[in-house]
Amino acid sequence: MSKSDSDFTSDQPQLKQILDLALEKKASNIVALDVRGLSSLTDFLVICNGESDPQVKAITDNIRKGTDHKPRHLEGYENQNWVLLDYFDVIVHIFNKEERDYYGLERLWADAPIMEISDDKA
Repeated sequence: MSKSDSDFTSDQPQLKQILDLALEKKASNIVALDVRGLSSLTDFLVICNGESDPQVKAITDNIRKGTDHKPRHLEGYENQNWVLLDYFDVIVHIFNKEERDYYGLERLWADAPIMEISDDKA
């Protein structure tokens, strides 16, 4: 995976807001991928995980309630293994740890600039 030298989140307020909301609920292994030019579906992907089903739900609820607009699509909320929130320009994937390890979405987008997010960066 390539690391982005530039902070592509700084000029994307919705992306930045989603990352901050995930951090508020202690999401683990948060990454943002810049898929502009690689995908016609969205500009950015956010991938993170919770350590338990209640944490996955809390992360999802915090993002849904904390953003300015409702997601266009919500998938997987009932089972809490893999929740997808589609905000047009940003698609958020919130996994439980086992599902994230199994699917490895970051590997599918290996050509995309990636930014790992932690408390000191956001």
